[in-house]
Amino acid sequence: MSPDEYDASDALALAELVRVGAVTAEELAAEANRRIDALNPVLNAVVHRFEGESCSAPGGVFGGVPVLLKDTAMAIKGRPLTSGSRLYAGVVSEADGTLAGRYRKAGFVFLGRTNVPELALSLTTESDLHGIARNPWDLSRSPGGSTGGGAAAVAAGIVPIAQGSDGAGSIRVPAAHCGVFGFKPSRMRNPSGPAGIGNAGMATLHALTRSVRDCASLLDATSGPDIGDAYAAPPPVRAYAEEVRTAAALRPLRIGLVTEGPEGAPYDPECRAAAEAAARLCEGLGHSVTPVTLEMDNARLKWAWKTIGASSAALGVTRFAAIKGIADPYALLEPTTIAWIEHGKSVPATDYVAAVQVLEASSRTMGQFFQEHDIFLSPTTAQIAPPLGWLRDDTLDLDAFFTRFWNHAPHAALFNASGCPAMSVPLGWTAQGLPVGVQFGAGYGGDGVLIALAAQLEAAQPWAARRPAMTVAAGRPS
Repeated sequence: MSPDEYDASDALALAELVRVGAVTAEELAAEANRRIDALNPVLNAVVHRFEGESCSAPGGVFGGVPVLLKDTAMAIKGRPLTSGSRLYAGVVSEADGTLAGRYRKAGFVFLGRTNVPELALSLTTESDLHGIARNPWDLSRSPGGSTGGGAAAVAAGIVPIAQGSDGAGSIRVPAAHCGVFGFKPSRMRNPSGPAGIGNAGMATLHALTRSVRDCASLLDATSGPDIGDAYAAPPPVRAYAEEVRTAAALRPLRIGLVTEGPEGAPYDPECRAAAEAAARLCEGLGHSVTPVTLEMDNARLKWAWKTIGASSAALGVTRFAAIKGIADPYALLEPTTIAWIEHGKSVPATDYVAAVQVLEASSRTMGQFFQEHDIFLSPTTAQIAPPLGWLRDDTLDLDAFFTRFWNHAPHAALFNASGCPAMSVPLGWTAQGLPVGVQFGAGYGGDGVLIALAAQLEAAQPWAARRPAMTVAAGRPS
């Protein structure tokens, strides 16, 4: 297989080449590994390499396709899982998680793990353990977080799919900054067992891809409840791959366009312009777009996310330290992470319950919004990919850090809190050629209509052929 053929193929196309015998799974893995060797010294997107992973007898819809997995929340038997932290360095999972088992059944070949911020508590990927991940479009900028390494790897053409998770925009923000497609499914569309539901249900597992059809087929392969799950998303009307195939027949949608951040927080002009251009594109596809102002209690939601996120982080760290007999876990944590843990340990149980009730209220707010609209449209982020160091600034106290975090993607966590699905679509580009993501959301369980809309947008304004020059400048493997 030539490098150009690999570049031109999404995951389903690669799987088809394996199926018909035009290429082997071993050859695909070798090509992806050559790209890691060539590009990772600059990008620092991949932090663990899996040696000896079997490529034999691949089956499933993605049989033989190489994939990278996020270095958090995705347990793989016998493989490291460090969550970007010195505290967890050396941790090896004892068994596959539920989702990992479904990835195996789908036929993926696991190549390794991608870079994340410490405990996935940031929207930039800059950890003390693994170092800075860089954006392939501009090496001085962040690829986003917390699935920053995965987004950089897909954008640079290392793999066509990188697994990720999203608790406050952690799939969508890096997708926006790296010019790839990022989809956060409805709450519990994908299972999270056996570790349990993360961040009171706000954390959701899925992936970043170059094509919409890869995203859809992956969701078909992985979604559905696990035995014993407390609850699950409502079953889809039809297969998500079918939504892609029939997207041209999608009914006209009522789209609400939001171009101002909550509490008057501004979006940068380039981000707002990308959303407005996307609105015009949607109108050209036969949908109706109405500018709207979303009525939400941003301050209360921000408080709730901070309360739940800090409490969850504190529980994880203190429990792990107790099990391992680590007397001073703070000696192994970054300053901002320590502030998160200290805050979480100070949260009263009554505050935690009140925060969960805020999430329930946000679900009702979004439920009302989606009575009048089919789709929510906004910029994915308030700024384009920021310079490295801006979103990780250890001179800030926790309140200042969290305000900068929250305001960078002010409408992202709303979809985590409410459980509704949302996606970042790479429809915008700055004059300097940097990607700008546009966010679309739907009502709870409405993953299918989002995927169908994404397929329409992809057909009308394709993005897969746009690649950062870094893939050539760093010496594209041959």
